[in-house]
Amino acid sequence: MGRWEPNGRGRLAEAALKLYAEQGFERTTVTEIAEAAGLTERTFFRHFADKREVLFYGTEMALDMLTRTIAEAPASASPMDAVGAALESFGAFFQEDPERVRRRDAIVSASTELRERELVKLDAFASAMVGALRERGTPEPAASLAAEAGIAAFKVAYARWVAAEPGKTGRTDEQELPRLVRKTLTELQEILADRASV
Repeated sequence: MGRWEPNGRGRLAEAALKLYAEQGFERTTVTEIAEAAGLTERTFFRHFADKREVLFYGTEMALDMLTRTIAEAPASASPMDAVGAALESFGAFFQEDPERVRRRDAIVSASTELRERELVKLDAFASAMVGALRERGTPEPAASLAAEAGIAAFKVAYARWVAAEPGKTGRTDEQELPRLVRKTLTELQEILADRASV
């Protein structure tokens, strides 16, 4: 096989998702992934640091998307509005290939190691948003509260979206992740407003 392989990363990722679903993440080897993709182990390691990275690549792009959206929010936007806009844009990214996202979620959910890695990733997203909010002049603890509350709302919205039946009509809010993120953030604000009025 030649040195250059078109869409090697995509082929490896698809082969890995299929094998992880069939035989489990722990029992799948890099050799098996490479063979299923028709590529070599060496090619695998050119694209991914390890077999976990197949499920988590793109983190740098996501961090950039979140921080850029916060930075570009109007000056009049509240910290929560800036975080909400960032998380809606992040949700739109997931919406591009919902079937792949749901397959990935099932694999991550089945592994303690991968669930821990997912939490580390979400913590990195929150930290990046805190930094972006501080750069906008948001003081502490407002920056941390907005970012952490946003991530909590995103996790709830994401879980609802993943659990929703694909193609089900009449539930538009749970078929589109950005809309569901917005709805969940609104629900969070209502809960906090109710608490403040007690």
